[in-house]
Amino acid sequence: MIPSVLPTYSRAPLSFVKGEGSWLFEADGRRFLDLGAGIAVNALGHAHPKLIEALTTQANALWHVSNLYQIPQQQKLADMLVDLTFADTVFFTNSGTESCELAVKMARKYWYEKGAPERVEIITFEGSFHGRSSAGIAAAGSEKMTKGFGPLLPGFKHLPWNDHDALNAAINGQTAAIMIEPVQGEGGIRPLPDQCLKGLRDLCDEHGILLILDEVQCGVGRTGKLFAHEWAGIEPDIMMVAKGIGGGFPLGAVLATENAASGMTAGTHGSTYGGNPLGCAVGCAVLETIAKPDFLSDVSRRAGTLRQSLEGLIAQHPNVFESVRGVGLMLGLKCKAANVDVVNAGYANEVITVPAADNVIRLLPALNITNEDIAEAIKRLSAAAKQIEQTS
Repeated sequence: MIPSVLPTYSRAPLSFVKGEGSWLFEADGRRFLDLGAGIAVNALGHAHPKLIEALTTQANALWHVSNLYQIPQQQKLADMLVDLTFADTVFFTNSGTESCELAVKMARKYWYEKGAPERVEIITFEGSFHGRSSAGIAAAGSEKMTKGFGPLLPGFKHLPWNDHDALNAAINGQTAAIMIEPVQGEGGIRPLPDQCLKGLRDLCDEHGILLILDEVQCGVGRTGKLFAHEWAGIEPDIMMVAKGIGGGFPLGAVLATENAASGMTAGTHGSTYGGNPLGCAVGCAVLETIAKPDFLSDVSRRAGTLRQSLEGLIAQHPNVFESVRGVGLMLGLKCKAANVDVVNAGYANEVITVPAADNVIRLLPALNITNEDIAEAIKRLSAAAKQIEQTS
């Protein structure tokens, strides 16, 4: 008999009832150190007082009106994002998947309005993840994402990761855009080198095509810059955002230049909930905190502490862990043991990590994780590794 909740998730046998900072409390009273942050969502940890205040204040005033009307909180958040980034305009969504949908539509509409409706192809890369909608799975193209869901949305060209010759050969008269994650998340925490991101920007400029960045997982302070592409000193034409921008409240956005968004006029896209007063009130509080230079400097400092500690962990358990990679507080531990075994051993030792491709576990803690919690995380990960060593 099918469960009342559609069984599309392989869930851990854990039921959390409360969160506080970097800690989650199980219904049975156990206390877990959370290095997953809801898959990079709880950027300020659990139950951050500023976010609670923003949400409850707004909840006591107004929840929803729809985008038929002006929404002051949405305008404030859009203005903040425009001031802080390359963007001239912002559309608010509820998720990264919805942001992908609009990014694809925006790029194709751009070329249609330019008189080149044949330019519909978007180049994407092996190992990518852009959500689970029809456009998102077609963009990723992997069998894991697409099997059984055909016919797939056409117009995507999938290339190997880091193959410059294939990229140059793929651009033709049908190319609309290149879409890429500056740091692959689901793909196993694979950062794109700064010089490669600069090269992509130059290539797009050379051919007059759009550059779409998917910063759903790596954005909003996760790498120590407000957005990951800033490390390379480049700017995209369109950027997908979600996860951390809501700090735990469902919120996403598409940021774009005036040129890239020029085809999106009244009636070309919409959302009933996107940019609602609740989400945008929380989003403003998140940005007001994370966008401060001192906060971002602290992210980089904490990241250095965590990474150095992880190198020590690898040295202590060379049969379990192989290497650490990533940027800022978006780190991956490449495992020698099966990564799912490491995740499960972590559960047994009350520390939460997130599996990814390439036998990697993701460490995506709250951006304000304390040094004490980092030390405790290493202690618990070491205990998990010892458990694996004893059973292998």
